[in-house]
Amino acid sequence: MTRVAIGLGSNLGDRLDHLTRAFDELGALGTVVHVSSIYETAPMGGPQQGDYLNAVVVVESELTPREILDELLRIERTHGRERRERWGPRTLDLDLLVYEGLTLDEPGLTVPHPRIAERRFVLEPLAEIWPGAQVGGGTAGDLMAAVADQDVARYRRDPPAGTVAPVAPWQVFAVTIGLALAFWWLVDLVL
Repeated sequence: MTRVAIGLGSNLGDRLDHLTRAFDELGALGTVVHVSSIYETAPMGGPQQGDYLNAVVVVESELTPREILDELLRIERTHGRERRERWGPRTLDLDLLVYEGLTLDEPGLTVPHPRIAERRFVLEPLAEIWPGAQVGGGTAGDLMAAVADQDVARYRRDPPAGTVAPVAPWQVFAVTIGLALAFWWLVDLVL
């Protein structure tokens, strides 16, 4: 399984609904392991348009980058995405940001995404859930300082219900062991 970061954006229609449904639909790529907070940002470039809601999702996947891109384009189409003009408004925009351990530049697909380092609306949610993600010139966390002047506002800290990955069995085991050890320590302390 490979860690993959997907950027989400929406500024047409019910923006939150588009993101919420996309969080669930990204499960088709593999296992969703992290969902960032949702941020509201002004558009960068392009025609006059409304503000965006943006987020990042990290998925563990066995798909190739091209298979992931094909699935992202399919999901965009189900949300009514029309590609009329570059950087124009959109119901849903899904970008393959990072495919762990891979740098790729081929027609229609560049990984890491070529403009991550220029965009706080991508870096901030990515750094929130995967600060060590390698994005060309450094990590997501390291590159934040260069875009600190761009306005990004947290719209919602908690992802909508149902979008957080289920707890893995090893996590349940680890918590159970931790609680048992704490109990034994307390019993030993009292006795």
